[in-house]
Amino acid sequence: MVQLGDKPGYWDKAKKELSEKDEKLSELIKKYKNLELVSRGDLFYTLIRSIIGQQISVKAASTVWSRLTEKVGDINPENILSQEFEDLRKCGLSQRKVEYVIGIAESWGTYSKYQWEEMDDEVLIEKLIQLRGVGRWTAEMILIFTLLRPDVFPIGDIGMIRGIEKVYNSGDKLTNEEIYEISEKWIPWRTVACCYMWSAVDPEPVEY
Repeated sequence: MVQLGDKPGYWDKAKKELSEKDEKLSELIKKYKNLELVSRGDLFYTLIRSIIGQQISVKAASTVWSRLTEKVGDINPENILSQEFEDLRKCGLSQRKVEYVIGIAESWGTYSKYQWEEMDDEVLIEKLIQLRGVGRWTAEMILIFTLLRPDVFPIGDIGMIRGIEKVYNSGDKLTNEEIYEISEKWIPWRTVACCYMWSAVDPEPVEY
């Protein structure tokens, strides 16, 4: 399993190849030369943090997350299940998100036994989206931020889309087809390109 603090072995190679293929991305890579992707090495943690971040701004998610960690302590199934429902609500979580978080914690005894590292991306996504509240985007955040998979392209991520529109279309909207077309030159390093698209919108590193 990827450990806390691990970085992708492919990062420098990916930056070099992306810079050669894409002039606009090359400029971003030079601008954010210290940008790195670092794994927390904790799939459960990233899963819960992704649930918190669903459909709210990065700033709002950060506030809710701070309250949650202050209340719960270490983010693990035991600590979450030791809390009262309403106490979790008071951290700023919607009722539905509390249900999701508790449901994932209750299911984790089974899910923690899976050999995640041995699954390919699509098989892993299929496993994760069986959990209530986990959609494709959330599973893709796991692929990027926990397992450091190199070629993830989360087309449902608003921040990434805004970054692509800003860099490639002066901030004007693009269709999904146009976005996919731009991304084709990034294969097999779309995870890396995605991290730079996030930085184009907000220099604060995205974390899950």
